[in-house]
Amino acid sequence: MEVYLPIVGVQINVLLILFVSFVIGFLSGLFGVGGGFLMTPFLIFMGIPPAYAIANEANNILASSSSATLTHWFKKTMDLKMGWMIIGGGLIGTAFGMLTFGYFKGINKIDIVITLAYMYVLAIVGSFMLRDGIMEIDRIKKKVIIKKKLHTHYWIHGLPYRTRFKTSKVYESALVPIILGIIVGFIAAIMGVGGAFLMVPAMIYLIGMPTKLVPGTSLFVTIFVTGFVVVSHAFTYNTIDLVLVLILITGSIAGVHSGQKTGQRLQGSELKTLLALLMLSVGVLMAYDTFFRNGTPSIRIPTDKIVEISEFGNTIFNLSINYPVVYGISSIFLALVAGVTASFIRRQISRWRSERANKPAMY
Repeated sequence: MEVYLPIVGVQINVLLILFVSFVIGFLSGLFGVGGGFLMTPFLIFMGIPPAYAIANEANNILASSSSATLTHWFKKTMDLKMGWMIIGGGLIGTAFGMLTFGYFKGINKIDIVITLAYMYVLAIVGSFMLRDGIMEIDRIKKKVIIKKKLHTHYWIHGLPYRTRFKTSKVYESALVPIILGIIVGFIAAIMGVGGAFLMVPAMIYLIGMPTKLVPGTSLFVTIFVTGFVVVSHAFTYNTIDLVLVLILITGSIAGVHSGQKTGQRLQGSELKTLLALLMLSVGVLMAYDTFFRNGTPSIRIPTDKIVEISEFGNTIFNLSINYPVVYGISSIFLALVAGVTASFIRRQISRWRSERANKPAMY
């Protein structure tokens, strides 16, 4: 089943994209991380130009993040003050990131910049995670207990404008979350990811936030940063394709909820090692594509059959050209509605199962 993407300008196999987005959503739920650093490379492998891949995946991340954020909102496991400060820095970083994106796009080097960025980030982060995962498995086998300091002090903790974060119970300079936000926003604009791989360790080890507040706060920040990225890409570069976004959201949200259920049965150290191996594998595949295949997609989608643009496709194309701001806001609205709806359905199913489990058996 093939569909023509009116904005991207390529023909895709819907079932293949749905399957890949479901699998990566499943892995995201299984490992407890955002799937942007996996989905974007696979979109590139399937023939989607990198500039379009990062923009549409950012929209997909917005949907999954809004779904998960609601869960943390109801549980009150997020620090809003910390989140708003990171968001403030994130918007600044996203603006700088979009300027950088525009510069490399202007000299026709943006595709190679995106590919190299993913290749190096996956290699570095994957290597560190693999090392930590193997060491953790070894410690568990040897039953070694290591006492760690609660909070190590670095030069960044000496910055001025210290403020108290009551929810997290930390007393820290306001510049720390703002600087973190600037870095996360810059990366989000260039790579189309939520930045959780950077935010989560920084919140725990640098800021000293309680672990239970980190996922919710990180997801809360991701909603606003990726939302700004989506609008910027839609308005400035016209790279958001609602047809592709809808397919990605459908597969990803279903996969995330399935993966979360499965992940509860596995050991954390095993998950970390598997994720690290997966990241390194994707990084190697991107390096192979870049240096040995001359940009040819690893996963070929047949495009022999030419499909005419449907009326719906024409409408989307005209809307994106004539009303880019409205189009960008519409894509954000679609992602938020999908995420909130999925969260509501999951909440109702959990409530129904709980009531059914507590209901006394009738004999």
